[in-house]
Amino acid sequence: MGVVLQSEPFDPGVLLSAFCAGRSEAGAVASFTGLVRAEGGSTEVLELEAYPGLTDVEIAKIAVAAVERFGLLGWQVTHRVGRIAPGEPIVFVATAAGHRREAFEACDYLMDYLKSRAPFWKKSHGPDGARWIEPTARDRTDLERWETP
Repeated sequence: MGVVLQSEPFDPGVLLSAFCAGRSEAGAVASFTGLVRAEGGSTEVLELEAYPGLTDVEIAKIAVAAVERFGLLGWQVTHRVGRIAPGEPIVFVATAAGHRREAFEACDYLMDYLKSRAPFWKKSHGPDGARWIEPTARDRTDLERWETP
């Protein structure tokens, strides 16, 4: 279980295999891999900034909430920082639970948080220059569903 922030590329298949190893009590593992989108050529590179000791701690807090909410047996969040090209993996989330529904929902919950509230600063660089990226209305709506009883 843990949060990894890294500038180096990662192989989601390798991460998933390592995450699944030895999970004899889990009935399900769900994972999500996010890729950087080219946005029709308007994104040539995505730049992510994070602050170790802040970003990783905040992500770990929401993961602990996911453990409590969904009864997780394990979790992992690996997130790239720095400059990332379109098509490259940017985030990997894995959750292990006794049953599939909890594993799926926890993975979705973590991604909704990462997309909307995790302390990352994102900048898209393209032919028209650079622009900061903020969560969209859809991102906020996706997160709100977890905050409604």
